[in-house]
Amino acid sequence: MTRGCLWTTGLVLLAVCVKVAVWANNGDAVFIREFTLIRRDHLAEEPLQDSSQKPEDPSSRTARSEEDRDTLWDAWGSWSECSRTCGGGASYSLRRCLSSKTCEGQNIKYRTCSNVECPPDAGDFRAQQCSAHADVRYQGQYHEWLPVYNDPDNPCALKCKAKGSGLVVELAPKVLDGTRCYTESLDMCISGVCQIVGCDHDLGSTAKEDNCGVCNGDGSSCRLVRGHYKTQHASGKTEDTVVAVPYKSRHVRLVLKGPDHLFVESKTLQGAIDELVFDQSGQYHLENTTLDYQKLSDKEVLRITGPLGADFTVKVQFASGADSVVQYIYYQPIIHRWRETDFFPCSVTCGGGYQLTSAECFDLRSGRVVVDQYCHYYPENIKPKPKLQECNMEPCLASDGYKQIMPYDLYHPLPRWESSPWTACSTSCGGGIQSRSVSCVEEDMQGVITSTEEWKCLYSPKTPILQPCNTFDCPTWLAQEWSPCTVTCGQGLRYRVVLCIDHRGLHAGGCNPTTKPHIKEECLVTVPCYKSIDTLPVEAKPVWHKQAIELEEEISVTEEPTFIPGPWQPCSRTCGAGTQRRAVKCQVLLSFSQSVADLPDDECEGVKPAPSQPCYRTPCSGVLGQGKEKSEKKGEEEEEEEEGETPEREELHDWEYEGFTECSESCGGGVQEAVVICLNKQTREAADQGLCVSSRRPPQLLQDCKTQPCPPRWETGEWSSCSATCGVGLMTRTVACTHRPTRDSNRTEVVRNEECQIPKPSPVQACNRFDCPPMWDTRDWGQCSQSCGGGFQRRQVLCKQRLADGSILELPDTFCPSKSPTNQQPCAKQECPPQWVTTEWSQCSVTCGNGIQRLQAVCRKQGDDRAVDPENCSLTARPTKIRPCSLRLCDNSVKPDPTILAQRKVYIQLRKGKKLQLVVGGYAYLLPWTTVVLRCPTRHFRKGHIRWLKEGKPLVGLPHLSITSLGYVKIQQVRASDAGIYTCVAGQVQEHFVLQIIGSKQKLSVPESWLLAGGQQKVGQPDVTSAGERFQELPTSLNQYDNIVEHLLELKGSLQDVKDTADKTHSSEKNRSTLEDERASSELSSMLVLIADTHRLNELMHNLSEGVGGPWGEQLIAQLLSELTITQGETNESTLHPPESAESSTQGPLLYKPNIKAHASRPRSPVIIQRSRKVGVVPSSEMIVHVGVPVLLQKPIASLELRCEALGNPEPSLSWTKNGKELHYNSRVGLLSTGSLRIQSPSRVDEGLYTCTARNRLGSTYLSSWLQITSGKGRNCIHGNAMGPNGPVCSERNNSSQSAELCHGQVCPLRWRVDAWSLCSANCGGGSQTRSVRCMKGPEGRSKEVESQHCFGTGRRPSDTRLCNLLPCARWTTSHWGACNGQCKGPSLATQHRHVYCQDTNATKVPYRMCSGLQRPSSVKNCSTEACALHWHVGPWTQCTATCGRHGFQSRQVTCAHRRTGKATREHHCMWRPRPPSWQRCNILSCGRAGECRDSTRYCEKVRQLELCPLPQFKSRCCHSCRNT
Repeated sequence: MTRGCLWTTGLVLLAVCVKVAVWANNGDAVFIREFTLIRRDHLAEEPLQDSSQKPEDPSSRTARSEEDRDTLWDAWGSWSECSRTCGGGASYSLRRCLSSKTCEGQNIKYRTCSNVECPPDAGDFRAQQCSAHADVRYQGQYHEWLPVYNDPDNPCALKCKAKGSGLVVELAPKVLDGTRCYTESLDMCISGVCQIVGCDHDLGSTAKEDNCGVCNGDGSSCRLVRGHYKTQHASGKTEDTVVAVPYKSRHVRLVLKGPDHLFVESKTLQGAIDELVFDQSGQYHLENTTLDYQKLSDKEVLRITGPLGADFTVKVQFASGADSVVQYIYYQPIIHRWRETDFFPCSVTCGGGYQLTSAECFDLRSGRVVVDQYCHYYPENIKPKPKLQECNMEPCLASDGYKQIMPYDLYHPLPRWESSPWTACSTSCGGGIQSRSVSCVEEDMQGVITSTEEWKCLYSPKTPILQPCNTFDCPTWLAQEWSPCTVTCGQGLRYRVVLCIDHRGLHAGGCNPTTKPHIKEECLVTVPCYKSIDTLPVEAKPVWHKQAIELEEEISVTEEPTFIPGPWQPCSRTCGAGTQRRAVKCQVLLSFSQSVADLPDDECEGVKPAPSQPCYRTPCSGVLGQGKEKSEKKGEEEEEEEEGETPEREELHDWEYEGFTECSESCGGGVQEAVVICLNKQTREAADQGLCVSSRRPPQLLQDCKTQPCPPRWETGEWSSCSATCGVGLMTRTVACTHRPTRDSNRTEVVRNEECQIPKPSPVQACNRFDCPPMWDTRDWGQCSQSCGGGFQRRQVLCKQRLADGSILELPDTFCPSKSPTNQQPCAKQECPPQWVTTEWSQCSVTCGNGIQRLQAVCRKQGDDRAVDPENCSLTARPTKIRPCSLRLCDNSVKPDPTILAQRKVYIQLRKGKKLQLVVGGYAYLLPWTTVVLRCPTRHFRKGHIRWLKEGKPLVGLPHLSITSLGYVKIQQVRASDAGIYTCVAGQVQEHFVLQIIGSKQKLSVPESWLLAGGQQKVGQPDVTSAGERFQELPTSLNQYDNIVEHLLELKGSLQDVKDTADKTHSSEKNRSTLEDERASSELSSMLVLIADTHRLNELMHNLSEGVGGPWGEQLIAQLLSELTITQGETNESTLHPPESAESSTQGPLLYKPNIKAHASRPRSPVIIQRSRKVGVVPSSEMIVHVGVPVLLQKPIASLELRCEALGNPEPSLSWTKNGKELHYNSRVGLLSTGSLRIQSPSRVDEGLYTCTARNRLGSTYLSSWLQITSGKGRNCIHGNAMGPNGPVCSERNNSSQSAELCHGQVCPLRWRVDAWSLCSANCGGGSQTRSVRCMKGPEGRSKEVESQHCFGTGRRPSDTRLCNLLPCARWTTSHWGACNGQCKGPSLATQHRHVYCQDTNATKVPYRMCSGLQRPSSVKNCSTEACALHWHVGPWTQCTATCGRHGFQSRQVTCAHRRTGKATREHHCMWRPRPPSWQRCNILSCGRAGECRDSTRYCEKVRQLELCPLPQFKSRCCHSCRNT
């Protein structure tokens, strides 16, 4: 098993995921359903959420997700209706932005819908869209339009082809949502863009069907069938069947080559039969299946994509001529599949048992279970192995409450097959059988093994109960050649050797003695003898060798256990037949000590060489010569006695040949001698040679052997030293194939390896085969966690051990002896530069309704909480971020009316661009052929309900003009006819937009309708009142800005001419004005659109109407162009692409933010920053202008500040001149500490050209402003213009004498003076601030205070009180520490908790963000408790469940117990220390039975190659690989 856990009864168990693997008998692991068992007490104890907290925004239309709350989006709306009712369409959902600014992300999302097949008569969706244009004239006539499919350039455009003429036209820029991009794909067009659709019908999915039609399948549910068929015209038949293709088959393709013709028959599952004959190429339909038939000159091709709606039988109709050949291929569904059954009943009713599944063969067509043979028919079908799971884990009632239930994969072994030993083989040779009994057994927790039902063991294959045995051939008798006759004349004897040869070709016993051929017979030599014929034939002397020459190959000791024979002892007899003996030992060479060790005989494989053999030296001479001194009588008696015993001995014993001795040479020619023994005729066993008559002993027979020439042999060199000191190294040696040319030659020649016999001796062999000690293994360092400021990098340090089999074992760190190398080190120690760090959002600016929040930022060094000088961070842009905030609805609020967020802007296009996005409420002067998107942002009104008018009439869509579903107008390539007044209507409110086209020579093209109305066109015609609305008239003339725009365009053209001239001027000749004009021209040339506020142009028009004309009027227009260029110098993006929720802008242009790096390290010459004139919010009596902008004062002010900001390295010094002369400072005209110039109460004497010069050692630069003060032409009060302060400073009572007195002259002597605000009265919860506000009379420096009513005419009295620190007072509050009974963290160490919450001064809980600026106290800490004095207590190991094999294991009890009392407690209290194992495998040794011979390591192939099999430790682990070595 791979994992497990230990639990006790009485605990509630919850199922979550773990992998359980079951060991099968073949060693494979069967992975079953993922589950595990977790006790309730293992779950984290989370506190319940405070139910008193309310949702954040109850005004949302649906519940908003956490992501929506973070991104300021409202919740997604409901899904729209599907764009199609079948065939796959698209549906969308919208959400609105709750912010008045831009929300990140999309406000629309799509999904597929109606993913069902359309009925056959529904028609193609793209064809329906083309046919819808049949009633619209194109080029003056009607057409029947057919769809154009698979356009590679724009598949989502509606391209159609006119029937008949072949004219291809794009009738619409995009097809309807849900239209397929390509005919052979599920990809669909949505909003004009081709979106990927997978076979699971999900947008963006890459899922594909396999060849079987299964989405994301692996191709296992079908099989590929291919074949060919040849017609037999000679058979006399008129038709024949080619192939039967079953129901639901796919990708069918048949090709017929020849004169015959294909046709198809179908048969449905209900038995309905139909036929289809092909008469021409095209598409055919049969049983809801489309068939593509193609008839060519020499062949017919039939394709069916499928799936087939019935069983199709493809047939061939014979025609005259040659035979035809049909090739076919298709994917056939596997209709019989294995299906897993439900779990069988549990093995026990309580206390923890198991249950298994099985598998059954299921017919997919009929829906019935069939016999297993149907599923076995398909080789692709793999029968699923049974799965096992625990069941009935609740404790038994009879238990004592602490019965330990162990999962079967850890403690209780699985049921297993148990087999008895094999019986003896039924035959000793020639093939027999042997049997054994196999039963399913299970073992209980006490180790008692009992038989059980077989289905419990079916998760692994049942072991065989029969096997063949002794399949080799039985031994047979083999007779050798006859020897020559023993006489040279007359009748004699001849002999031969008869051997018993077994299936290995070796001489062995076991042959039937009754069938043995005879070894001697009489022979007749056809030469007459002239001597008397003896009773017994006389043995002829051998004419060749007298005795066998014994030359045995010397066998040397190796590292493999081998039988080593010693030298033969002398023959036991000096004459006649005797016996020789020798010592034979099983020995092995120990590689470590290079010594020889004796082993028991059963350690050596193969047949043990014979320890004895018969021997024969010379024939013994007769005994008669020895007794000459004896009496002749006694000699006769002995002779008679000998003669009397001979017949008796002849009957019982006789001589016989028993094989040959070994050949004296292994090749090149040797000799071998026939061995003669004395045989007992009755028992057929060898007897003492003295029992046989010596005179009848057969002659010595010698024969030549191994006469073939010696083949090339392998010659090996000396072994090298070992490559490794431990963990198995290698020794190498040279191995060459050599050949000795002649037998007597001493030299050898190296020949090709192919000439030597296989196997070649190994050139490598293992050495130092013992385990290395555990060592630390370090990996490479990882990437640093920081790029600066000090980080860390880590690496992996593992304890590993190289084993004797070459494998590497990963061990716990405790196994390695020395201290572990460090796995972490510091890096990137250099200090980081300071950066802007955003801290937190400010409080919402309002207490109810909609407000804003600002993101605060400080300059801070990394790792240091203290802020540093912001100048250190000036190299990077300071993050400025504002976001809207929406609190609860205000109490007095009612449902708001719809509003249109118009922008009072005038857009003037300077150069051509691709696309402009404009907002209603203003004017646009555009170049022709520009694409325009006109938006109408609304609040409290659905964009889909917005209506548009042009010239007061409903706007009609044109080929190049459309109104989108989001309520905006899109005009492709605007032309002169598109000029006019566009009106956006949202409920009862409306806003207008005037569009004019810039013609040739920068002149404006005026629409015809405007000329008819005299340029005073009004919106709101009587003919639109039928709709129920009356539109308010436009209050001003529609071409009121034409004059200014034409002047601006002319000025822009002249600037361009200046630039062209300047390009031709040498750089040294360029003067100051040329450089300035060139800079302005370059900025203009890079800009796409000029954007001005309408009130700015209104002020300019007012100044021009006041008579400020001539060169000064041109200067005002040039000043406007310069101002707009500076203001929009950063980017046009914010205006060209305004956000949907942008507020209506009535302020002036945004501040110019130059992208200048202030404190660059390199030296640089000075540069003066030129900004727009307005700086923040200043009192109405003061004015601040940046140098470089002309100043026109039309009313008295208290002070004027000319700001001059310069950058450079080193820091430049500033100086001022007036009209080219040095400026003299006094009490009224002075220099501020910043280098700016302040003029108190400016008058006409102060008029002139003021120049600021910035100098450092690298150079100088300057910038000027012209100051002019006008009298106002007799008007007492002149409203603020572009160069004056914001708002009027004089009373509207123009005829008052008091006003006349106050405003006489250039400076108004009455003004409000305010002091600084006092400190706030409270730090939080709402306080107040006060200041002094006084009415002052007289010039600055000599003014005196007067009564307040004198200043009422100068404007509203400034406020003298205001609220401050409105955030409620809040602080972190904690409860008392709880008991020290949390989870144990270590020995006698636990945790205790307390609640931390934010509350105000009334002790009321408030949201945590109210205390976010304060340090939050800790809510958890460690504590000491005796209850955690725990440790793992382990019991003794049980006895191993097996003495050998792979299934033995032993277990022990592991509990979490108290050190002092020994009382057991729940295990999770001890989990701070690793749990000791509760089981282990044991006695993993081979049992030696043939049925269990398998490899237990993946290195067995190397073991066999390195010839390690003779060693016991490798042979046991690689039994299967080493079985034939």
